[in-house]
Amino acid sequence: MAAAPAVRFPVFGLVRLLGLAAAAGILFWAIHYRGGMALSTDEETKLPIFNVHPVLMLIGLVALNGEALLAYKTVPGTKKLKKLVHLALQFLAMFLCLIGLWAVWKFHDERKIDHLYTLHSWLGLTCIIFFSFQWATGFWTFWYPGGSRSGRASLLPWHVFFGIFIYVLAIATSVSGLLEKSIFMQSAKMIGRFSTEAMFMNALGMLLVVLGALVILAIVSPGPGKIDAYRGSSE
Repeated sequence: MAAAPAVRFPVFGLVRLLGLAAAAGILFWAIHYRGGMALSTDEETKLPIFNVHPVLMLIGLVALNGEALLAYKTVPGTKKLKKLVHLALQFLAMFLCLIGLWAVWKFHDERKIDHLYTLHSWLGLTCIIFFSFQWATGFWTFWYPGGSRSGRASLLPWHVFFGIFIYVLAIATSVSGLLEKSIFMQSAKMIGRFSTEAMFMNALGMLLVVLGALVILAIVSPGPGKIDAYRGSSE
């Protein structure tokens, strides 16, 4: 079996930097280009309600989830502390994405738009269901009440695999959401194909792809002088 790639650059710092850039980028887009965010509005378009959706989903399932996936390698201290940070960050991510899901559902209801008719919506709902189940399973098995040692050891490889799979799915869902929104706005003549906003959304999508690649690289590569830190989480 091929060895994991040895990383010769500060991948963890770069992941954090790009994660912050992605979060700042989606916030900038929502506020600067789309008029801000609100959980309730009297505007006829209801767009401030919709804008809550991409902001919270990206911050939760991409930025915070990426940090959580790397907690075993980036957080100093005991294994128990690393586990706690991992669980807490993913719980916060899940909380934010549930608010984001509620916001887009409310937007569709108030605008009388059908639900779940696009590939993006199917990917997003699948991602949220998998993410919630993954968190609940991890909490039950690795935190409280905790499974047997052999049970934890058996589940750990699958837990790691599905963690990576869900993160890739979150990146794909985010990119498809940006594409879908851009195409909708172009079709409605709200923006031009080569407008500054359209190019900004394309650039943000490319940033997410690079971020996803670096997060996966950071997961599979051993830390400096360390064996794969995930292996310790079953103990």
